Amino acid sequence: MRLDKYLKVSRLIKRRTVANEACDAGRVSVNGKVAKASQDVKVGDEIEIGFGTKNVKVEVLAVQDTSRKEEAKELFKYL
Repeated sequence: MRLDKYLKVSRLIKRRTVANEACDAGRVSVNGKVAKASQDVKVGDEIEIGFGTKNVKVEVLAVQDTSRKEEAKELFKYL
């Protein structure tokens, strides 16, 4: 699954366009490398997102095309 779509489905970022812009700005990295929005995400990957002064680091636990709000928290775990 594309990185920008995963960020939206997991609700780490609200909108896919915002996720796309964050990737273009270099604020998202996967496994320690700056990632483009089109990069594939798989189970076990570590994603780090820079939100201003705060960094969020998560591990991918599952990849789904869609998820409800309650299920979204089960797609990743905070590190």
